[in-house]
Amino acid sequence: MSDSLLLPAAALDLPEAERRSRAVARGICRLFARNDIWAIAEMPLRNNRRADLMGVDAKGRIVIVEIKTARSDLLGDGKWPDYLDFCDRFYWGLPPELDRSVLESADYRPDCCGIIVADGYDAEIVRPAPSHPLNAARRRVEVERLARAALRRQVVALDPECSAFGAG
Repeated sequence: MSDSLLLPAAALDLPEAERRSRAVARGICRLFARNDIWAIAEMPLRNNRRADLMGVDAKGRIVIVEIKTARSDLLGDGKWPDYLDFCDRFYWGLPPELDRSVLESADYRPDCCGIIVADGYDAEIVRPAPSHPLNAARRRVEVERLARAALRRQVVALDPECSAFGAG
């Protein structure tokens, strides 16, 4: 995934898995925008992981979405618990055709993970994510990191020569 979520997924010359992932991200971003949650793709975390989507709502709460478009990827993902320390709410983002029954098992902690089903046009929360509030100091640090990353991406989009400056 990259920041080109505004491009129609079908128009991109990418492998099928990447097109599906971008389509799911696009649908989720549309759902979030309607609910005043603003997210960016591929947000690096301080534990050397990278969130597929990370956003902040109007109250400053952090949301992370881990997107899975294939059953094998979903079953093989052992790193997702590493995201929980960086958000108030965590969601799985899936395309409509992906069997999500595995997400009901204890290994996938339904007590703390929501589910969003999305395509390239829209999304629906099929299981709300319970809120597990971050410590206020940690939330402040993470919101500032998210804001700086978003601002840097905007500046680099306007002037690619600025990419040589600051964090990569």
